[in-house]
Amino acid sequence: MTTTTGQANDTLRAVRAAMRLSQDEFAAKVRDAGAELGEPNDASKRLVQRWESGRTRTCRPVYARALERATGRPVEALGFALSVPGSRVHEDGAGGHDMDSGGDGIAQAAGSPKATGEPSGDDYSGIWLSRYEFFSSSRGQTFTAAHHVLIIHRGNRLTVESLPGASSNPDSPIHLDLTVDRNVVTGAWTEQTASDGYYQGARYHGALQLLVEPTGRRMSGKWVGFGKDFDVNTGPWELRLLDRSTARAAVEQYSRAPGASEL
Repeated sequence: MTTTTGQANDTLRAVRAAMRLSQDEFAAKVRDAGAELGEPNDASKRLVQRWESGRTRTCRPVYARALERATGRPVEALGFALSVPGSRVHEDGAGGHDMDSGGDGIAQAAGSPKATGEPSGDDYSGIWLSRYEFFSSSRGQTFTAAHHVLIIHRGNRLTVESLPGASSNPDSPIHLDLTVDRNVVTGAWTEQTASDGYYQGARYHGALQLLVEPTGRRMSGKWVGFGKDFDVNTGPWELRLLDRSTARAAVEQYSRAPGASEL
């Protein structure tokens, strides 16, 4: 059995919420993906709860492949630890409880242990506008990229996931894994560019540091990362609060590209 009493898998929860799926619906999607791969699985709501709560931190290859197909992301980008060869992983055993008390499973807490670290005092969960600028040396001009993103705040950690169809650039989802220390937010970012876009499906990543304004409604700072020509670049990045809700209705409302008035 591979379990943990550590922090919850907020990355997986954010991905599921961004897909506008309840835990039941996500389990069904994982089962459908397994069937499409010719590898049927028994994914259930309880299994999704175990994954999201952190009680199960690894998954068997049959589930890993189904998760990758269902979400379009590698399993290591879904908050799972890499499994140790030869270890037994118990995904769906007896016991446990229903961890979300009704609702659609998106806005509810996962019923999991708190993340390590002290909470910031504010709750930054909600829908935010993410906006950053970058200079394209090959095109000789500065561009702006904007996304509607879902933030899940637990303890001192912020898990940030772009919503489907909510990018100013076609099909370029971003993920941020951030830590809050008073009014300083620090962490890492990842962006998967569109396969048919200018950057031809390249995956970029780097570091990010932001300062939170006293209102708690805006964070601004700088990103750093490597460019297309393997040089190190930097530029401004800001997050601006749009809606405190993380419920399905809010997620659906902002699952669209940001409008000109928001930029």
